[in-house]
Amino acid sequence: MEILRTEHLTKKYGKGENQIIAVNDVSFSVEQGEYVAVVGSSGSGKSTLMHMLGGVDRPTSGRVLIENNDIYQMNDDNLAIFRRRQVGLIYQFYNLIPVLTVEENMTLPCELDGRKPDKGLVWELAGVLGLEKRMSALPNELSGGQQQRVAIGRALITRPAILLADEPTGNLDTSASNEVAELLKISNQKFKQTIIMITHNLELAKQADRVLTIEDGHVSNC
Repeated sequence: MEILRTEHLTKKYGKGENQIIAVNDVSFSVEQGEYVAVVGSSGSGKSTLMHMLGGVDRPTSGRVLIENNDIYQMNDDNLAIFRRRQVGLIYQFYNLIPVLTVEENMTLPCELDGRKPDKGLVWELAGVLGLEKRMSALPNELSGGQQQRVAIGRALITRPAILLADEPTGNLDTSASNEVAELLKISNQKFKQTIIMITHNLELAKQADRVLTIEDGHVSNC
């Protein structure tokens, strides 16, 4: 079943001679439970594409449909609610709240949405992520790899329709990168989580079911 579709997605910055087309007429679809990697060099448009897929940055033209919802037909308030509930985001930098514990950081999306976290899911994720003994720790007491695990847990806690990962291992050493890559694979297989990962790491991309290439704003191998 199709869970995400883009139609002629385009993002332009500037005007006239100074105009830059960061994403250029991109159309593709992703099936539920699929693990897709989008690879490209720096400046290819991959992060701009991810921001539009996640409802963070409105396109100049074109559409993004998630579970048949045309997300950019929503007003800003409704889009923010939809994004919080249906889109999990993992970035290169972990963006954890320094004064909150691991458990509090993981459950923050639920708290912001006025919902009680599913404690069973919280501890199931803690087990999968190897964080059971660190749930009361603060971010500055964790390694980089552990902080990224918390970010993965936070992204999964709402059972989102899609999980978007933007260079999720870009700030980690080789050992921690391998651990995070394996955890993403487990999230896809164990929780049937649809994942779209932006990366320049071809070895990491090989773990995905399908690889799309973006160059000069154009996506190929769809």
